[in-house]
Amino acid sequence: MTSYSRVALVTGANRGIGLAIVRSLCQQFPGDVVLTARDAAQGHAAVQQLQAEGLSPRFHLLDICNRQSIRALRDFLLKEYGGLDVLINNAGIAIKDDRTSLHLQAEMTMKTNFFCTRDVCTELLPLVRPQGRVVNLSSTLSLVALKFCSPELQQKFTSETITEEELVGLMNKFVEDTKNGVHLKEGWPSVKLVPYAVSKVGLTVLSRIQAWKLSEQRAGDKILLNSCCPGWVRTNMGGPEALKSPEEGAETPVYLALLPSNAKGPHGEFVLEKKVVQWEPGVELPAWLEVCGVL
Repeated sequence: MTSYSRVALVTGANRGIGLAIVRSLCQQFPGDVVLTARDAAQGHAAVQQLQAEGLSPRFHLLDICNRQSIRALRDFLLKEYGGLDVLINNAGIAIKDDRTSLHLQAEMTMKTNFFCTRDVCTELLPLVRPQGRVVNLSSTLSLVALKFCSPELQQKFTSETITEEELVGLMNKFVEDTKNGVHLKEGWPSVKLVPYAVSKVGLTVLSRIQAWKLSEQRAGDKILLNSCCPGWVRTNMGGPEALKSPEEGAETPVYLALLPSNAKGPHGEFVLEKKVVQWEPGVELPAWLEVCGVL
């Protein structure tokens, strides 16, 4: 029987929080760390940067919006490692260009942050070995969006029985409602960066559903899957005024990725500053949301 090395993988990891997560995993994870990026030159440059720091990540090309690219990565993991121990879904976009129509922003953002991340999970979750860890990088803006949704949408998004198919239908409906100019009438929130915020609602709820499925279908494997917010981080997305460095933003995702093998939780939770935050519209929101102009 072949003995494989343990392996952790981070999507969208050539810069920002993703790169900081890879750096921290290279220092702490007892196995190989795979840095993925959709641009090979940028991915190799990131690996060389970490090698200059004395670290040894591996690189693999991954465009999360290309199913063939995801499957090529899946095949690589199966061949090289026979599975996967840690999956961190970090890749995502936020469009801040006011010249882009709301519908186009919604379409592009939802595709990357929700549907393409879901595709990665569809292909790679079956590879996750017992006691594996899965971390989906969501955002506290998902809580903001939930707070300002209609009561009907709040009920759907916090339901303990919502299915993945129902969630997909809701995410498609949001995009369609923005196209038809009826998203506010239909109960979607009026918040800044609304396409990004709603896409992260989708990812937070998807994480809950994925965790429930793992508990049902692979109860004995003790896999822990959570969503989290890294905080307001100084990246291309967060801007130069943000409160945290990328290294500080990496702390909560890495904490969840390295939960000890005997840990019973968290599982299916939304985590901020290494603490579980209840997924409900009445939850108290962090003060930095006002500082960054979201509230």
